[in-house]
Amino acid sequence: MRLITLAAAGLLLVPAAASAQSMNAEQFHRRATALQKKGAMAIFSRGEIKTLMNEGKAAGERARAQRLAAVKAGGKLRYCPPPGPGSMNSDEFIKRLGAIPQAQRARIDMTEATNRILAGKYPCKA
Repeated sequence: MRLITLAAAGLLLVPAAASAQSMNAEQFHRRATALQKKGAMAIFSRGEIKTLMNEGKAAGERARAQRLAAVKAGGKLRYCPPPGPGSMNSDEFIKRLGAIPQAQRARIDMTEATNRILAGKYPCKA
């Protein structure tokens, strides 16, 4: 199952329309992990897949907007993606999300989690 593709500017793209964020990072992680555990049977969970995809897209768009605003303001960037397209599949995204301690995931939204994930994958050089 391909859930997330990362574009050059760090925008997480998925085919479904963006929606407002409705869950924290821990809720997203639990739901995505449960879906992964279904393996091939996940195909029958289209509603859950769509919900998670929409949540991921909204978080990616907000993280990208925050980064572009920081660039425009000359502020400090949290992540610095390389030029050209990059990618992150759902397995890598969930693994990186899982690396954020559970107590922190419970207190942050998916935009903050996405910023942290992208900062880990694309750190800015000092």
